[in-house]
Amino acid sequence: KNFQGRSYECSSDCADMSSYLSRCHSCRVERGCFMVYDRTNFMGNQFFLRRGEYSDYMSMMGMNDCIRSCRMIPMHRGSYRMRIYERENFGGQMSELMDDCDNIMDRHRMSNCMSCQVMDGHWLMYEQPHFRGRMMYMRPGEYRSFMNMGMGSMRVMSMRRIMDSYH
Repeated sequence: KNFQGRSYECSSDCADMSSYLSRCHSCRVERGCFMVYDRTNFMGNQFFLRRGEYSDYMSMMGMNDCIRSCRMIPMHRGSYRMRIYERENFGGQMSELMDDCDNIMDRHRMSNCMSCQVMDGHWLMYEQPHFRGRMMYMRPGEYRSFMNMGMGSMRVMSMRRIMDSYH
């Protein structure tokens, strides 16, 4: 905590910090944005960090473990586009998004979101409306099942674009 003890500096993805640090409870983001994870290989609870100092990871994030892996979020300039699906494997109702959605129930009449296809941009998906609760980072690609992403039974109820203004 409070930037004490050994340190490790990274400027790209790190799937397992345990070879550098036995535990990581504070961090400083000097440039860009990162997702940090409480399990190795970019699994488990995630938290979005932009430029700033995070002196006590556990109390700030409400997590019960330390940072085990991190992923750098590249800057994206251009359009944002994602298709969200009510069920796994792109089943059920589909909606296409090009901007933030604070409540999929109100805006798209969907009770749940279990899979998605990200065509453009980088997104954060949240388990509660209005960008609250646990989050998942989504980069361009296909996500057939959120259940298989190390987040357990997390429901997705809102999503937000990661914009350059966060840098």
